[in-house]
Amino acid sequence: MSTKKSTKKIRGVFEKVKGSGIWWIQYFDATGRRRREKAGHRSDAVTLINKRRTEKLQRKKLPESFRAPEVAFRDIAKAALEYYRQKNLSYRHAEFRMVPLVKQFGDRHAESILPEEFESWLDTKATERKWAPATGNRYMALIKLAYRLAEKNRKIKTNPARLLQMQPENNARMRFLNQFTPLRTNLGYLSECPDEESRLRAAITKRYPEHLPELEIALNSGIRPSEQYGLTWERVDLTRKVITIPKSKNRRTRHIPLNSVAVTAFKALQRRSLDGAGPVFVTMAGEPLRGYKHWFDPAVAEAGVRDFTFYCLRHTFASRLVMAGVDLRTVAELMGHQQIQMTMRYAHLAPAHTLAAVERLVANASPSR
Repeated sequence: MSTKKSTKKIRGVFEKVKGSGIWWIQYFDATGRRRREKAGHRSDAVTLINKRRTEKLQRKKLPESFRAPEVAFRDIAKAALEYYRQKNLSYRHAEFRMVPLVKQFGDRHAESILPEEFESWLDTKATERKWAPATGNRYMALIKLAYRLAEKNRKIKTNPARLLQMQPENNARMRFLNQFTPLRTNLGYLSECPDEESRLRAAITKRYPEHLPELEIALNSGIRPSEQYGLTWERVDLTRKVITIPKSKNRRTRHIPLNSVAVTAFKALQRRSLDGAGPVFVTMAGEPLRGYKHWFDPAVAEAGVRDFTFYCLRHTFASRLVMAGVDLRTVAELMGHQQIQMTMRYAHLAPAHTLAAVERLVANASPSR
């Protein structure tokens, strides 16, 4: 009978050089990647491979000496968009902004992109497309969110987006229709339109008549553009004449009342919907609209209305309420302002109210004066 001690062969444990006495282990980690480690004595190798297999089952973090799989920017971008969808945020706007970002940075490893690369891209786009600071900030916020979620979910260790700085925004800017005289025009159909609103309506009616309901709804509800183009029919109640925004800019549910002009506009749009469900704003072919720039900006330019954006329709709504004598608290509620300071920029448009205030000085003046 042989006295030689038998050694049971264990899968994944091997002597790289036969007879050297130095043992190694080989295994596949939780990501499917093959790993090899030097262990030393055979007993150490057996202990180590059992440990690694347990770690794989428990999905434990590998030693720091091992590099984690590198995550591409397109992967963290996809996760960010899914977050927007699940949280019922402005998904379509986020998707629209994410497309050029993924086109530029999609195949890059997320952690390898330098902050100045994002800044350079944003600066170039801002120059090419004449972005306001607020527009660039929306793109930057999307980048920051994608990295913050990836960091939270331990997909990345380094977050270059932390160093990105938002640009100052001029929130005090206020522009409303008929504030100025429109530019001169050689277009005959516009020559009889004396003010900015009549010019703009004429241009839209001639070039983009299917979009007139969108103009009416913006002017008569004060709804934010992101809220407007994210509307679905389940949020529009034409019987009660109200729109419900589940999560507004301030993360609160708000209800927007609809006057008769807005209701008529919604009914016109309803006729384009075959089943009364899905997005409110669609093309004549029934495809969801992603925004307004493709029709509104050209109409504004043709009408000769200077320095006017779609968001200015919201300013027009608020300005007209104040000029009609509606108190600022009510205007703040209709606008969805969380702080009255946001509404105070329209206060100077209530001349009767402010004039009555200073006239009190005359009424209370001393006779000796």
